[in-house]
Amino acid sequence: MITKQVLIRITTLAAALAIFVGGTFCFAASKSVILATTTSTQDSGLLDVLVPQFEKESGYLVKTISVGSGQAMKMGEKGEADVLLVHSPESEKKFMASGYGVTRRLVMHNDFVVVGPAGDPAKVKGTTAAEAMKRIATSGTIFISRGDNSGTHAKEKGLWKGAAINPEGQKWYQQTGLGMGQTLNVAAEKKCYTITDRATYLALKKGLGLEILVEGDGKLLNVYHVIELNPVKSPKINVQGGKAFADFMVSKKTQDLISRFGVDKYGAPLFFPDAGKKPESLGL
Repeated sequence: MITKQVLIRITTLAAALAIFVGGTFCFAASKSVILATTTSTQDSGLLDVLVPQFEKESGYLVKTISVGSGQAMKMGEKGEADVLLVHSPESEKKFMASGYGVTRRLVMHNDFVVVGPAGDPAKVKGTTAAEAMKRIATSGTIFISRGDNSGTHAKEKGLWKGAAINPEGQKWYQQTGLGMGQTLNVAAEKKCYTITDRATYLALKKGLGLEILVEGDGKLLNVYHVIELNPVKSPKINVQGGKAFADFMVSKKTQDLISRFGVDKYGAPLFFPDAGKKPESLGL
């Protein structure tokens, strides 16, 4: 028979255990960071270098969710991520204006390129981005779009607009709804054109059979920002973890790592560090 005194002890022990387990769970949760980022940072291999370094230095564990920039920002709006690393400047500005982010800092840039088969049936090689889009449209050669509201897709739509062309519904315009690496594979299989960030293209170039045909146009600039989220909008996010990752991305040590990434394999960096620079210096 359980006495009143024994029952009190059991209840006290159970309460203490609950507090301990709950505290342990909260501690574990606070030591993980959810990073929502674009597929290009994943497909290029950059995160394979940076994330382990961050985890080693900070003690946080990073769960990386690689999606298009638009989807990453949707996750930020819903409080499903702790920090964002994205490359869709106009959408980012709207995101910040809506109060979902508290800081938005320049991290790095590279560029977009138009790639296609070596035969170049639309004759776009060496032209401007706008002229390339016009020639692809008039030639009727298939263009593969990500169609996923990513930063790359946003850039592509801007190029069509600049060329005064509406590709929607055209037989030559096909959308994958996939990430950059998969979209490049589709373009390679169909031997047609697409737009890609240079880093992902170089990382996957072997075996694609696609060549860079248009590059160097200022309209093809590809800029990345790290965004800390607003805890007022999303009270359950790991604010400290998000800030730690954002600070890590703009630190001198990380910026040096970014400046060297790809040099040993490709002879040139895949990204160029921008932390501390003024947006005007990049034409933003």
